Amino acid sequence: MENQNKDSPLADRIRPHSLDDFFGQEEIVGKNKLLRQAIESDRLPSMIFWGPPGSGKTTLAFIIAKQTKSEFYQTSAVSCGLKELKQVIDEAKENVKLGKKTIFFLDEIHRWNKRQQDALLPFVEKGSILLIGATTENPSFEVISPLLSRCQVFVFQPLNRKHISKIINKALKNKERGFGNLNIKIEKKIIEMVAQMSNGDARKALNVIEYAVLTSPHFEYFQLSRLPETGITGQARPKKKQNEIKITADIVKEAFQKSHLLYDKEGEEHYNIISALHKSMRGSDADASLYWLARMIEAGEDPLYIARRIIRFASEDIGLANSRALEQAVAAYQACHFIGVPECNLALAQAVVYMAKCKKSNELCFAYEKAADDVKEYGNLPVPLHLRNAPTRLMKDLGYGKDYKYSPDFNYQEKQEYFPEKLKRRKYFKN
Repeated sequence: MENQNKDSPLADRIRPHSLDDFFGQEEIVGKNKLLRQAIESDRLPSMIFWGPPGSGKTTLAFIIAKQTKSEFYQTSAVSCGLKELKQVIDEAKENVKLGKKTIFFLDEIHRWNKRQQDALLPFVEKGSILLIGATTENPSFEVISPLLSRCQVFVFQPLNRKHISKIINKALKNKERGFGNLNIKIEKKIIEMVAQMSNGDARKALNVIEYAVLTSPHFEYFQLSRLPETGITGQARPKKKQNEIKITADIVKEAFQKSHLLYDKEGEEHYNIISALHKSMRGSDADASLYWLARMIEAGEDPLYIARRIIRFASEDIGLANSRALEQAVAAYQACHFIGVPECNLALAQAVVYMAKCKKSNELCFAYEKAADDVKEYGNLPVPLHLRNAPTRLMKDLGYGKDYKYSPDFNYQEKQEYFPEKLKRRKYFKN
């Protein structure tokens, strides 16, 4: 277990040491919950902690390290490879001889490739080590099936504002590991503002508070006058009256700087939000459609990606009910290509609202799927002779184009088969 020191971030120093001080995730470790009982009785299964950043995955592993009697090894998949895993396994084998369990906490387990996860599998299966893997990505896609089947998956939810506000207050009051020895002035509404802007991420909230304190013009005084025995920056007990460090709304906004929205362009949330946009347009909810569009745009999504999805929607969910929808979608794509963000934002908004308000029909989508199914089932059926072009004499002699009825000559009312022989009178559309 890594030791905390004066250079550790506030979020690391302030981690709770017991479940009683752990805020959030009541569905997992609340009173009488199975995982809580397993931790308290030191009878843990191998586990995968899946949830967004700052929801308490590493903190809960830290608590397990404090409360369990097992040997605890913590590392990150970013820096750990097979060599380090072998060292852990070797020590685990020695621990087995001593009658002691070994817990291996692997943060960001999704960053390990299949070969690395395969190497871990037999030791988890035999019980040589107890694995706790933490990930922000869906383990169904990122963890190999054999390993996943041997682990209990616990889903962590984003912390709510109440939980994050409690965590901030704890950090501000804690004199040993937080900022309790400093004269910090921060209004309740500012704490609530930080909690809201953190989007369920306690680490982000604490980083913002720490930034606000460390960049205060009065903070240098405390650094210079700290007591040597504290060993933690800002934890001094100066004899003089402390200068006031005021945290304002402007400071908080500056600390957040760029978009604070959770939106991983390569991760699951990316697909969750585009799915929400698509379904909101399908459900004709223009307001919800605008919201999900804004979530993507404000988080920095490529506008051309959004425009391409709108084009797909225009044909898939509107289709022949309003052929102008595809024109609107393509126009929005061109606008994004020509002018870029932020100027193209309204063009996308116009297209999204138009799609939401359009009359819907998925008949075209299903009709194409039926046609494609026939292609897959029957393969390359020959084109009827009367539909074939006959540019040469030989082709004419073979019957190419024979008896073809030119539609304009029949006022487009001719009786003629256009399908291959095996698919005669096939119907893909209802009418």
